[in-house]
Parts: sequence; C-alpha cells; structure tokens
Amino acid sequence: MSLSTNELGIGYGEQMIVENLNLTIPKGKVTTMIGPNGCGKSTILKTMARIHRSKTGAVYLNGKAIHQMPTKEIAKQMAILPQTPEAPGGLTVYELVAYGRFPHQKGMGRLTKEDRRIIEWSLEVTGMLPFHERPIEALSGGQRQRVWIAMALAQETELLLLDEPTTYLDLAHQLEILKLLEKLNQEQERTILMVIHDLNHAARFAHHMVALNSGKIIKEGTPEEVMTPEVLKQVFQIDAQIVADPRTGKPVCLTYDLFEKEEAKKLATG
Repeated sequence: MSLSTNELGIGYGEQMIVENLNLTIPKGKVTTMIGPNGCGKSTILKTMARIHRSKTGAVYLNGKAIHQMPTKEIAKQMAILPQTPEAPGGLTVYELVAYGRFPHQKGMGRLTKEDRRIIEWSLEVTGMLPFHERPIEALSGGQRQRVWIAMALAQETELLLLDEPTTYLDLAHQLEILKLLEKLNQEQERTILMVIHDLNHAARFAHHMVALNSGKIIKEGTPEEVMTPEVLKQVFQIDAQIVADPRTGKPVCLTYDLFEKEEAKKLATG
C-alpha cells in the first residue's frame, strides 16, 4: 500500500501553508510526523487523506491520483482518525464503530456475520467492548478517543492515518494504543502514518520519522537520524539532550531548554 505526494502545495485562501512537498510513506512501516504547532502536520495528513484539497501537485495512493478516485475505493484502502472527530448525536459505541464497515457493505447495507466479528474485535482490542451499548455522550474524553480508534480499525484498511491518536488519554492508555498500532503493523503489516506530539513516543514507535517546520521537511529518516540535538534545534528551537532508552535502544529526549533570545531569533530567521 503506497502513499506519496508530488510537489504538493496546500493553502487556505491566499495563504500557502505547504509548498512543493515530496513525501513517500514507507510501505509496511510506522511513520511519525513531528513539528511545532502550526507547522502543517495536520494539514498535510488531511490532504493526504483527501479531507482537504491541495492547491498544486498531487497525492498518490497506489500510483493513482487520490482526488480522481471514488470515495468508497479510498475508504477500502485507507482509514483516517482526525484530531477532533465528532459523532452524530444519539449513537451508541457499537453503532459508531459499525460505521467503519460501511465501505465494505453491499446492497441494503446490513451488517454481516463477518462485519460483526470485526466490530467486536475492534471494540475488544481497544478495551471498549464492555461499553458497547453506552451512548457516546456518556463517555469520557479518553473513552471516546478509543471508540474512534476502534472505528478506524473496523474499517480494516492496509493504511491507517492518525492525527494525535493519544489525545485525552492517560499515560497507560497512551501506551496501550501505541502498542496496539505497533502490533497491527508487526502482525498484519499495516502501513501507519501518525502525527504525534510527544517526541519520545514518536521515536519509540516509529521506523521512519518526518520532522517539519513551516510546511517544509527539515529531516526525515530513522529515529536515530531525526532525533538529534541539531534537528530538534532547527525544528523546535530547543537545546535538547538526547540519550538512548535503556529498554528500547531508541533515542529519547531526556531534557531540553530554550535558547537565549538572540540565538532563538537567529534560528527563527535562518
């Protein structure tokens, strides 16, 4: 399952956010995107999922320009979890997750035995099966986030795009969700692209990292290549100390500080 951009330009009105972006998401790997607020991470993700239309260039899914593909065909191959999804009022947990089966349904759109099996599996692995009859409105923020992830899993696509999937989750549930995504990648070879705010999570669970600032790729490569003091200096204007995680061997940002005002000004202006 290949996903790439070619000379992609994205903007709102007359303002361009991203220009001439060339990005290829490695097949069968976990890729994380990092960068400061407002750098274009979520905008790029939404454009790659065809939620937002590009001004120039194109996004290609398996070699086809995505804006020329039928919506249902895209939905069979790619699922996206936006940053702040909203559910229609009155739905139960089970009903919302069942929406993930829509691209695979035919005729009257009734759920098959296989649909129900996949829905229940999605609820079970996200820890939401005991809440399947509960209204969405009655859930906590973290529980709602897990239901949305369950719906994306129920869509059963080879490609998963997630924008801050650990939002609202406590530390234990953050790890549970990231480990679940890691397991899906390892056991089912699903290609996963995530925008992650936490740098250490981004490095720990990624094969490939993309560091962005001002709509441009500053550095991409392995976590060891991207999580360096030099790259984090360019991307976040911070003075970071990077060490190896004793459990995973992956790079970890142990501590960081702001640069003095004059140094930060030089970094911001290049």
